[in-house]
Amino acid sequence: MDEPHLKRTPLYECHVEAKARIVPFAGFEMPVQYAGVLEEHRAVRTAVGLFDVSHMGEIEVIGRRALDFVQYVTCNDASKLTVGRAQYSGLMTPRGTFVDDLLVHKMSDEHYFLVVNAANKDKDYAYLCAQLVGFDGADVVDRSNDYAQIAVQGPKALPTLQKLTVTNLGEIKYYRFVHGAVDGAAAIIARTGYTGEDGFEIYVAPGDAPRLWRKLLAAGAEFGIVPAGLGARDTLRFEACMPLYGNDIDDTTTPFEAGLDWIVKPDKGGFLGREALLRQRGDGIRRKLTGFEMTGRGIARHGYPIWAGGKEVGTVTSGTHSPTLGKALGMGYVPVRLSEVGSSFEVEIREQKVAARVVEMPFYRRAR
Repeated sequence: MDEPHLKRTPLYECHVEAKARIVPFAGFEMPVQYAGVLEEHRAVRTAVGLFDVSHMGEIEVIGRRALDFVQYVTCNDASKLTVGRAQYSGLMTPRGTFVDDLLVHKMSDEHYFLVVNAANKDKDYAYLCAQLVGFDGADVVDRSNDYAQIAVQGPKALPTLQKLTVTNLGEIKYYRFVHGAVDGAAAIIARTGYTGEDGFEIYVAPGDAPRLWRKLLAAGAEFGIVPAGLGARDTLRFEACMPLYGNDIDDTTTPFEAGLDWIVKPDKGGFLGREALLRQRGDGIRRKLTGFEMTGRGIARHGYPIWAGGKEVGTVTSGTHSPTLGKALGMGYVPVRLSEVGSSFEVEIREQKVAARVVEMPFYRRAR
């Protein structure tokens, strides 16, 4: 696959060596699976898996008014961050909908490090630059090409990575990060994750990534580490009900509709979409992202219609057969009246309406 418009991460040759199945994704040639999605999924749930997430975007906000700018464009309250902490947030439109979801890391009072979705990074950067017009004291820099990102995820992520760093990983709490070294390479080591398991993200210079990838595979061999592709990444995040931009959230959905009320902080002051969100909170939402299990035979997939009372009332945003729970599950937007646990509706699968029942989200929570 040598389509000239597709980019390759610094780890592309590692994926070829591992005989990964490569597919186009977000403008890159990315591994969708190696040995198989189920095997990779189970390795992350029970031991440890290694993901190439170098396609993600890294954008820096710098300057004396960096915090003011981050506060203006995102809905969470970045003033609550201290140096070394990160938060999940939304990059917002004036309508209170998502330009993207992102992670905000506080490097210093005048330096914030944003990690955005791969498919959106060019759009996000342009959007942020547009918001800078007339905003003195802040600047935005696209650093995506300066970083490779490797995610080490699973119950054995810590002992695997600990072999390669003197940084005490046990002292890094959830949604914290430090500057350190991994196998001698300067790195940002963050403890966030997109799998529902414990784990770490390592941000390093692209030239260091292939060596670290191989060293991590060797370090985790005793635990049964496997390289994991986009397929397992999707089933893992799905079980943990972590939203996927373009499926579960987009520029037509608000945080309230997506069940992400906790990232909206109107009391912090003015930000893009604040008035629209306050109106929606006052009026009440009409639809809600809802989790369900199929009680009839069939698997719900993205885009399938949801029916109730003889009418089409919603759409499936994500759905699959859960490898961990052994049942067909899905998420989708339905009217609020149908979003209560125990409510029932039907999903249209190949022109057949199949019964489904609302269940609690997330579907999977790891033991603490």
